[in-house]
Amino acid sequence: MEVILLEDLQGFGKSGDTVKVAAGYARNFLLPRQIAIAAGSNSANLFRELQKRKGVRDAKLRKGSEELARKIEGQEVTIGARAGDDDTLFGSVTTMDISAKLAEKHVTVDRRKIHLEEPIKALGVYTVPVKLPGGVTANLKVWVVRESA
Repeated sequence: MEVILLEDLQGFGKSGDTVKVAAGYARNFLLPRQIAIAAGSNSANLFRELQKRKGVRDAKLRKGSEELARKIEGQEVTIGARAGDDDTLFGSVTTMDISAKLAEKHVTVDRRKIHLEEPIKALGVYTVPVKLPGGVTANLKVWVVRESA
């Protein structure tokens, strides 16, 4: 059975490719999950319409992400933490802490969008990337300072 892929499918092809697959695989897996549509006379028109809708949806998503990125770029977050004499933290600063401080400034970002290589374990200034939908990345400045006792 020939199908037009709506998504990239490893081992078969990329989105938009017309591929030949087993009828059962298409009927039971690809078509119900909307990974592909059956190839036919109307399928090409349907595929073009779906691509156009996806383009409009992606443009809206990217525009919203760019607006949020501008808000994030203008922010600096200061997090107080207990630290020893050598400026190492007794705990660590995580994405959850950063997300909570941003929320206090009325900027809501899911903690999973904040990318730390590893939790912050020392005092200092850090530039933390925030990866937003649509391929937009914003850099947030995070100040980790000694908490007053």
